[in-house]
Amino acid sequence: MSEQVTVSGGGGDGGPTALRIMLGGQLRRMREAAGISRADAGWQIRASESKVSRMELGRVGFKERDVSDLLELYGMDDEDEAARLMELARAANNPGWWSRYGDVMPTWFANYVGLEVAASLIRTYEVMFVPGLLQTEEYARAVVQHGKSFLPHKEVAQRVELRVTRQQILTRPNPARLWVVIDESVLHRPVGGAAVMRSQIEHLMMWAEQPNISLQVMPFSSVGYPGAGGAFSLLRFADGDLPDIVYIEHAASALYLDKLEEVDEYVAIMEGLTIAATPVSQTESLLKEALGRL
Repeated sequence: MSEQVTVSGGGGDGGPTALRIMLGGQLRRMREAAGISRADAGWQIRASESKVSRMELGRVGFKERDVSDLLELYGMDDEDEAARLMELARAANNPGWWSRYGDVMPTWFANYVGLEVAASLIRTYEVMFVPGLLQTEEYARAVVQHGKSFLPHKEVAQRVELRVTRQQILTRPNPARLWVVIDESVLHRPVGGAAVMRSQIEHLMMWAEQPNISLQVMPFSSVGYPGAGGAFSLLRFADGDLPDIVYIEHAASALYLDKLEEVDEYVAIMEGLTIAATPVSQTESLLKEALGRL
């Protein structure tokens, strides 16, 4: 992928999102190696050039017939490799476990969950709330209902369940590595009330003891890092076909950045934040201090 994309409105270990990107990348490389234009590839599968572009970027599902026709056009004569790519196409079309929450989850966020499942390393900076991957059920419920008291009870329950279920990437046999920097204000903001916040901070203390999780606090005494701005996440994947991705969430959409220069800028910002924040070794004492204030 090589574009900055705003996804809005209205879908390693896992997800069809990552598999689509992997397959799309392989098809693109095969097309380029064969010297075939996107327009000619589109003609082969009875589609437009833009459809081929979306396929190569992993932004749409794959029809098995289209993949088969493209492999023939690109001169794929290795039967085993062709079979592997066709199996990849079938797997990429299988719905992820999160699809059952489609009624309460916009497509732009479903795409993120699909990438989150496949990520080997997630680095997150948060300025308002505890990151979703570290939230307790009660804290998550308070966040979901914040400013949205009109939401039906069933929808609230589904949103909370989705958020808690996402945390399985941290406890699976091959867990994702998570590095979080939260602003100190997050520990002072009484989301859900004192009891909920107390439980949440104790939960953070538990998570911080896990070998695959690093938690840092950006203290009030630090000015942070220039250009950090608001919250964002950096996702890295074990598979070389998947580029690093920066995810920035807005109220009704999300921004996915994958241009190398853009990703590098956010990597530098994250590294600056980890230097400016209190060392990981002091996180426990800061959490205990916050707990003592409740």
